[in-house]
Amino acid sequence: MPAERMTPQLLWRLPRVGNPIPDREGGRFVVPVTTYDIEKNEGLTRLWLGGDDTLRPLTSVVSATSPAWHPDGESLVFLRKSPADKEALGAEKSQLWLMPLAGGEPRKLTDMPLGVADPKWLPDGKRVAFLSPLYSGHWTVDATAAEAKRRKDSKVKARTSENRFYRFWDRWISEDPFQHIFVLDVDSGQTTDLTPELQRLFPLMDVSGSWDISPDGTEIAFTAERNNPPYHELTAGVFTLPITGGTPKLISEWTTSNASRPRYSPDGKWLVHGAQVELGFYADKTRLIAYERASEKHLVLTEPWDHSAEGWEFAGADKLALIAEDKGVNAIYTLDFTRAVNSPGEVEPEQVARGGWYTGLAISGETIFTTRQHHRNPPEVYSLKLDGSGEQRRSEFTKPLMDGVRLAEPEEHYFEGADGDRVQMWLLYPPGLEHRNLPLVHLIHGGPHGAFGDQWHWRWCAQSFAAEGYLVAMVNFHGSTGWGNEFARCIMAEWGKKPYEDISAATDYLVEKSLADPGRMACAGGSYGGYMTCWIATQTDRYKCLVNHAGVSDLQAQYARDVTPGREKALGGEPWGDQAGLDRYNPIRHSKGYKTPMLVIHGEQDFRVPYTQALETYNAYHAQKLDARLVVYPDENHWILKPQNSLHWYGEVFSWLKRWL
Repeated sequence: MPAERMTPQLLWRLPRVGNPIPDREGGRFVVPVTTYDIEKNEGLTRLWLGGDDTLRPLTSVVSATSPAWHPDGESLVFLRKSPADKEALGAEKSQLWLMPLAGGEPRKLTDMPLGVADPKWLPDGKRVAFLSPLYSGHWTVDATAAEAKRRKDSKVKARTSENRFYRFWDRWISEDPFQHIFVLDVDSGQTTDLTPELQRLFPLMDVSGSWDISPDGTEIAFTAERNNPPYHELTAGVFTLPITGGTPKLISEWTTSNASRPRYSPDGKWLVHGAQVELGFYADKTRLIAYERASEKHLVLTEPWDHSAEGWEFAGADKLALIAEDKGVNAIYTLDFTRAVNSPGEVEPEQVARGGWYTGLAISGETIFTTRQHHRNPPEVYSLKLDGSGEQRRSEFTKPLMDGVRLAEPEEHYFEGADGDRVQMWLLYPPGLEHRNLPLVHLIHGGPHGAFGDQWHWRWCAQSFAAEGYLVAMVNFHGSTGWGNEFARCIMAEWGKKPYEDISAATDYLVEKSLADPGRMACAGGSYGGYMTCWIATQTDRYKCLVNHAGVSDLQAQYARDVTPGREKALGGEPWGDQAGLDRYNPIRHSKGYKTPMLVIHGEQDFRVPYTQALETYNAYHAQKLDARLVVYPDENHWILKPQNSLHWYGEVFSWLKRWL
């Protein structure tokens, strides 16, 4: 029987494994796993309990997420959506449930009108803290419930704002509720708002992991926006708050940019958080900061280290475990915390595990639990010791489907790019074909400050492109993360220069080595990758076709996007100032050079790159009587996330490539 190809249909049949949460002893873990019903066009997330060599489902017919172990390990809380909320409020809202692991049905603990997020047990095991939003001016649960019903029933759907920051990603936030921190007494059912009338923006993309509880249960630390409306600057800060309530105290006022992810040390003496210092440069590396609670002094632990820390957690009182990108992979590091606070800036994190892409560290004793993925393997649960030894794969959710699939072989290549710098590129060869004179598709990553890692990608699956018979090239051009701060920063205000030179040099490299057929080459990218396809269209006709997904075609028009503070630094100017900086690398200003046929795709709910950018590109093509095709998804944002839309997206992209290559 012939091996199966990694088709988009198969891609959507694969389970998607989340981050594992271990119990205190490290003998068990809970992990959320999402599967999709293509016909119903929806997903179902179930919680699974893992042990020595076993995995069993804890939940079944209703999506369950965000598990948190009780301190005694005998039960856990989790979030489950309530169909009743959909009828009352127009949308299902996640509520808090308690599940005994010895057996029995889960018990619903909350009925918050706008749902619950990111639950955490207090150390006493009697109370659970969680996040839940309340509408401004409607500062009780009952008042917010009444306001939610009024909004649902009202025939007026107007939106108003006097703020600079009023939309985010795919929703209006000008009249959104504000997250509050609540504590629930599990036995009595009494819920207390620790942050009454708080009007600060919590992390909007994903609030999970943005706060912590002190080991003695007397204090909470959380991340929220420091600035007040109209938000001419956006800088997140770390605040602390007594568990009894009161006024939050900003402890990160010293940093000039964002602070994030507070974590208390096990002895309670320190609070570690991340900090960036360069305002307007979102890829500025995240440094680890130690805040001594007694003295209120800050120590910058990792300033000389030219990596950006992610996902840090304490592993005992004297060690931190963290993740950082490192030249195309996500590696695990540990930091000797005692030495680091005694000699700030002189002790670097030690790399203990490298290869593939690690996400979501959770520590139990001497063991790290994480997910790991590669170009050839979707995410699965892994564990390893703090020194990097003893790594084990702890789940096989994707194995039954992956075992029968013929996959592309990835290779890592380096070539000479802009300024003579050494630039990295991943190549995936189509299975079963000779590695010679192949049709080439450049996949161009977004950001621009992102990277192609040795990782699985659901929305732009390189294996699916390779399965169509293409040599897939993924260049980590100048501006990419994982090669140091300066490598990422060097394209500010020059989006079209070095990245274009790098991609061009990569193409030359592949043609010179007879890997790519110069008569069958294409480029495809999303967001900044879409910008680059537009820029490529103005500079060369060496490619036979282009795919532009959610791409920026007009830098000036990006002042219609959701987040505008700092844009002048990235784009090279402001619409009301000197136009030369904006125009220099602005595709629409050079659109007379358009020649190459372009597929233009966009989600109508995209506020990061408004979909009018797609219309502008498409219209500029057709006004010049050039070949272009427009695909707009009315119910999608910057990403195409719904199963049937995604299958349609892959179909459009592959049909376009086949048509021209």
